[in-house]
Amino acid sequence: MRKLLLPTLIIIAASLLLIRIFYLQVINDTFKLKSDNNAIKIKYDYPERGYIFDRNGKLLVANQASYDIMVIPRELKNIDTLEFCQLLNITKEDYIKKIEKAKVYSPRLPSVFLPQLNKSEFAAFQEKIRKFEGFYFQKRSLRDYEVDFGANIFGFITQVNERLIEKNPYYNSGDLIGRQGVEESYEEILRGIKGIKYIQKDKYNREIGSYKEGKYDTIAVQGEDINLTIDAEIQRYGEQLMANKRGGIVAIEPKTGEILALVTAPSYDPSILVGRQRSKNYTLLYHDSIAKPLYDRGLLAEYPPGSPFKILTGLVALQEEVIDEQTTFVCHHGFSYAPGRFMKCHGSGPHQLNNGIYNSCNTYFANVYLRIIGKYKSTPYAVDAWSNHLKSFGLGQFMGYDLPTGKRGKIPDSKTYKKIYPDWNYSGKTIISNSIGQGEVLMTPIQLANMIATVANEGYYYTPHIIKKIKGSSIDKKFTTKHVTTVDKKYFKPMIQGLFDVYNFGTASSLRVEGIDICGKTGTAENFAKIGGKRVQLKDHSIFVAFAPKDNPKIAIAILVENGGFGSTIAGPIASLMIEKYLRKKITRVDLEKRVLGISLKDQYAKLGGMKESEAIESSPSDSIAKKETIKVKVDSTKEN
Repeated sequence: MRKLLLPTLIIIAASLLLIRIFYLQVINDTFKLKSDNNAIKIKYDYPERGYIFDRNGKLLVANQASYDIMVIPRELKNIDTLEFCQLLNITKEDYIKKIEKAKVYSPRLPSVFLPQLNKSEFAAFQEKIRKFEGFYFQKRSLRDYEVDFGANIFGFITQVNERLIEKNPYYNSGDLIGRQGVEESYEEILRGIKGIKYIQKDKYNREIGSYKEGKYDTIAVQGEDINLTIDAEIQRYGEQLMANKRGGIVAIEPKTGEILALVTAPSYDPSILVGRQRSKNYTLLYHDSIAKPLYDRGLLAEYPPGSPFKILTGLVALQEEVIDEQTTFVCHHGFSYAPGRFMKCHGSGPHQLNNGIYNSCNTYFANVYLRIIGKYKSTPYAVDAWSNHLKSFGLGQFMGYDLPTGKRGKIPDSKTYKKIYPDWNYSGKTIISNSIGQGEVLMTPIQLANMIATVANEGYYYTPHIIKKIKGSSIDKKFTTKHVTTVDKKYFKPMIQGLFDVYNFGTASSLRVEGIDICGKTGTAENFAKIGGKRVQLKDHSIFVAFAPKDNPKIAIAILVENGGFGSTIAGPIASLMIEKYLRKKITRVDLEKRVLGISLKDQYAKLGGMKESEAIESSPSDSIAKKETIKVKVDSTKEN
C-alpha cells in the first residue's frame, strides 16, 4: 500500500492540473479577454451608492449625477490642446501633467483625466467631445447630502490611490471609495457592484459591437441602503449647541448600545467635500491645526474624566466590600495625602456614598480609593484588581464599535506604575489622583457615554454601534452580545440614587427638567498649557454624564466642552437640553437653551496660539482655519468638582 501511495498522489495532482488547464483554456475564456485587450475595450458601469437614512427613516445622504472625463493615452490623436483647455478651464501645463500621469498608469487603459463635472460642465463639453479622440465620458454618482450636519458620521468619497489599486483588484484608477465614517466602515455594502461591458474593436480601433454578443457583460448592482442608529434631530441640535465651542457629545440608547448622537465640534458642512472643489476644501480642513475640524473628538480625544469617574470608584469599593452605603468620612475642604500636598474640595462635614456623590466630595472618594488599594498587602496586586474592574466597563481598550477611528483611553495597571516608579514602592496615596478621575486615567467621550449607559443598565452594556439596519442583510452579532461587568447588580441601585440626587440636591440642581427624572454627574478638570515656554493656566474643561429617565432609561449621554468651566456651566445644560429634546421632541428649558447658544469660547481657544481671536480665526469651510501648531494640554490634579 505504501508503494502505491506516492504514484497515486502524483496521478491525482496531475489530473487536477489538467482539468484546471482545460477549464481555463476551453470552457472559461475570461483570461482570453485580458490577453485580447488590444482588440477589446472594457467599459465599466458604476452603480449608485446605497442611500443612508437615520433611525426614523429620514433620508440623510442620497446621490447626484456626475461625469468624469476619461482618457486612453494611446488613442490620443490630433488634439487641439488650446481649445480643449479653454473648454475645461485648465492650463496647458495641467493638461500635460494629467496626460503624463495617465501614461504612467497605463498607455492603453482608461484613467480619469478630469473628475466630477456637474451637469452644465458636462453639457458644454459633450457637444465637442467628438473632436477629441481618446477622451470619453464616464458617468458616476456623487453624494448628495440632504442635511448640513453629521460630517464626522458620514465621512466622504474620494478617488482610490495606486497603493489600494495594487492591494484590491476590485478598484481601478479613478474609482471612488468611502473614507472615514460609515462610508469607510460600510464601503463594501454601500458601493454596490460595478457592471462590465466588453466592446469589440476592429483593426482601425473602431468599436464594432459587444464582444461575443455580450456573453461576458455584467449588470451594475446598486449599493444597499442602510439605516443608522443616529437620531437626526438630536444630532443637528447637538451641533447647534456646540457652536463656537470645542469638544464632543455622545448619546447612547442604553438597552441596545445604539449611538443616538455623535457630535464633534468644530465640524463642517459635508457638502463641501463633493465636486470639483473637494480637494481644495479638504486641504483647508486638513491644515487647520488649531480647530482640527476633521478630528472626531467624540471618538479620538482622550481626556481625564474628572468627577464622573467617582461613580466607578464608588462601585469598585462596594464590590470589593471595603465600604457600604453608610461608611462615613469627614471632609475639611480637602484631603491631605502627603506633607505639603492637599487635594482641594468645596465640601465639608461628614459624607457617605449618597451625599458623597451628589456633593462630589473629593475627600470621600480619596478615602474610598485608599481602602480599595489598602485591601491587599501588595499595592501592584491591588492596582490590578482595581484596573480589571474598570476594564469590565469597556475602558482602556478599543471598544469594537463600527467606525474606522478610535482611541483606547488609559486605565493604568501595575505595569504602568512599574515604568513610572521602577525603584520605588509606591502606595495608594502616590496615585491618589486616580480616585477622582485624573492622574493616569484617560477616557474618550464615547467611553464616558458607554460607562454611564452601563450604570443605567445596572451592570451591563452592548458594544456601541452606529448601524441599525442593512437592507438585505443583518448587522454584526457582536452588537447584540451583552457584556456584563464585574460589579454585582445590587451595588448599582444606591449609586443611581446618588446620581438622581445630583439633580435634586447637588451640583446639577439648577438643571432639572420638570417631569423628567434625570440622573447625572458633573465634572470639572483644570488644565494647563505651555505657551511661549511658560506654564499657563487655561479655563477648566466642562464635563457631564447623565441618563434618563431614572427608571427604564432611554438615553445616556456624555458631554465634554474644552475650556468650558464648571461641569454645571455648559456641559450640564447641554445634557439636560439634549435629553429633553430626545424624549419630548421639544424644549421647555428655554433659559438653558438661550444661555448655551449665547456662549462663545473663541477667545479661550485663541489663547492656545497666543493670539487674539481676529488673528486666530479666519474665514474657511470650517469657520476656524488657522496655521498655528496646536498646544498640547496637560491636566493638573489639584482641583475637581
